[in-house]
Amino acid sequence: MALSDNQAQYAPPEPKIGVGGIVFNQRQQVLMIKRNQAPALGLWSIPGGKQEAGESLAEACKREVAEETGLDIEVKHIVAVVERRQEGFHYVIVDFWAVLLSEAGAVPIARGDVADARWLGLDELADVPLVDGLLAIIQRAICLRVQGPCALGLQDYSGDGTDYILGNSD
Repeated sequence: MALSDNQAQYAPPEPKIGVGGIVFNQRQQVLMIKRNQAPALGLWSIPGGKQEAGESLAEACKREVAEETGLDIEVKHIVAVVERRQEGFHYVIVDFWAVLLSEAGAVPIARGDVADARWLGLDELADVPLVDGLLAIIQRAICLRVQGPCALGLQDYSGDGTDYILGNSD
């Protein structure tokens, strides 16, 4: 059934799947980007974006981090799944803990739809405007990094980036 012009004007947005990559360096800094477009224009977040047709969630995360920062990562575990409905957008976002493939020369460069990209110390996060709920997610990722994947996080059970299950895959 087709929507009338009035109904279409007020129809809720179609949900989209998004991904984010939480990446730390050896100096305990987290990779952050400053958003250059809505939603959350001007706020700091982790690199990420929309999943494309034919991509696994892990492939989308790896691609988005590279597109926005120029850095190459290995996607590890799911830290959070959040839903955001704001500014005319509706996203279901899967945030992954990921690791740098090479620490040498890992200087983020703002690319694509990003205004800035940099490593921020955990103590610096309080000084920048973050997207809603991100600080708690980063704190969970720190626990995962320190305590190991059995402590928290959904793991790539099959090793192909499609099935994530809580606990060991052994």
